[in-house]
Amino acid sequence: MMTVIPRTATRLAVPIALVTSIALLLQGHNQPGGGFIAGVLTAAAFALVYVVFGLEELAKMLGAEPDGPFGHAPVATYRAVLGLGLALAAASGLVPIAFGEPFLTQTYWILHGVPLYGEVEVASAIAFDLGVYLTVVGALLTVVAVVGTE
Repeated sequence: MMTVIPRTATRLAVPIALVTSIALLLQGHNQPGGGFIAGVLTAAAFALVYVVFGLEELAKMLGAEPDGPFGHAPVATYRAVLGLGLALAAASGLVPIAFGEPFLTQTYWILHGVPLYGEVEVASAIAFDLGVYLTVVGALLTVVAVVGTE
């Protein structure tokens, strides 16, 4: 059982880490950062929740059942996230081929009339970064859950 200090520090640090992770994910296709480091930061925040509050609390926070009929249910959820990430990253590389471009060719669109911003540039690389993010989060949470149940 953790004392009030680590519990309070975790409640403060995890939201900051998650917001920073989203910022790193969104800037990755234009600046250093991206899906990998954002995924590592997200998984580290969830691992901190696991260490301080336990695996059941982490599973509840992520919307997974703590235990299922076939063992530890969150592991299946984390593996599904990993698979979804791999599929998204692969699809983002294959879509350009359908349009006669080389694998992983990137493009961008400019959205006009966005409230507060006016114009926003959306790069297709965000799909690849999101796939990498989901893959890293799923893989690292699977490791945390499996090692944590040992």
